[in-house]
Amino acid sequence: MTLTIDAATMNNTSEKAARKGQKKVFITGAAGFVGQYVVAAVLRAGHEVLANVRAKTNVTRLSWHNHPNVTFVRQDLRQRRGLIEAIAPADAVIHLAAVKSGDFYDQFAGTVIATENLLWAMTSASVSQLIAISTFSVYDFLGMKPHRLLDENGPIEPNPENRDEYAQTKLIQEKLYRAFDGEVTIMRPGMIYGRDNLWHALIGAEVGGDRMLKIGGGATLPMAYVENCAEAIAISLNSPEAIGQTINIVDDHLPTQKAYLNQLLKYTPEPPKLIPVSWFVMRSIANLAWWYNQRILGGKAKLPGILVPAKLQGRFKPLKYNNNRAKELLDWTPRYNMEEAFSRSCSELDLVGVNAPAIGVPVQV
Repeated sequence: MTLTIDAATMNNTSEKAARKGQKKVFITGAAGFVGQYVVAAVLRAGHEVLANVRAKTNVTRLSWHNHPNVTFVRQDLRQRRGLIEAIAPADAVIHLAAVKSGDFYDQFAGTVIATENLLWAMTSASVSQLIAISTFSVYDFLGMKPHRLLDENGPIEPNPENRDEYAQTKLIQEKLYRAFDGEVTIMRPGMIYGRDNLWHALIGAEVGGDRMLKIGGGATLPMAYVENCAEAIAISLNSPEAIGQTINIVDDHLPTQKAYLNQLLKYTPEPPKLIPVSWFVMRSIANLAWWYNQRILGGKAKLPGILVPAKLQGRFKPLKYNNNRAKELLDWTPRYNMEEAFSRSCSELDLVGVNAPAIGVPVQV
């Protein structure tokens, strides 16, 4: 039997009203690095999940794949066909999906067009709550003075053309979020780390082979351990104070580059050869390269990212961060510190396993 969207929406509305605190949540990017943990956190909070995955995703590798409160939705967000029907049963959407590789057109399709389609389907299906996952990449790092606090009121990048494709498409995506007529919470995690994702771009830059430039050492890193981040996202589903807000997500007691790297090397038997370069020297080289390219070469040279000041400072500029707004609006405190995060990440623990709830027993976070 085929229902029109109007009839389906009416039926879903009555079901949603009956669920009250427990929600059915459509989660995009559910099989990704962060998505796996978000699904687990949402399930532990007692909600149902509509897990949006790619057509060819092997879902059996996901620990929660056979959980009774999970339904897989193989829907390409770049296509509108079938998207309204996929989203219509949901009470809320957590939008994690984005493309981080490829050229601008690949990332535009996977991030911007996918978001446009998602918001169109939500409007058509009368699904209003959106937990929109953004990034620190939207901030104007070049325009900030060193050692200042970067919080949710920080300046947004005014010159996207000087940033990479990921920052450009995420900036467009945030504009779409703000134009959406719904109950929107925008969450900007810092650098998310965890199992199989302990080495990252805030440490340095690969220079070929097994060598890496280690740029700076004293700057504070805006780290967000993936389990902590996922729990904050899950909590936001039932946090009315967070609606209409932008919230940065970082851990407590943030490490310096040196402290994080020292911890990382304890768990890396064969690390790359690290070539230390001071922040002052690297910044000076990038500024000179940028000046030469713009003034002498007419901007025609394609410089590596670390020689583009806006990109370099987005990764290594020494700034301060806090999670005050997240704690206030979500009543959330990061569960694991850095040492515990590394220990869990490098253990055999099933970090995304979720037991099926006992009948009649509510699930607690």
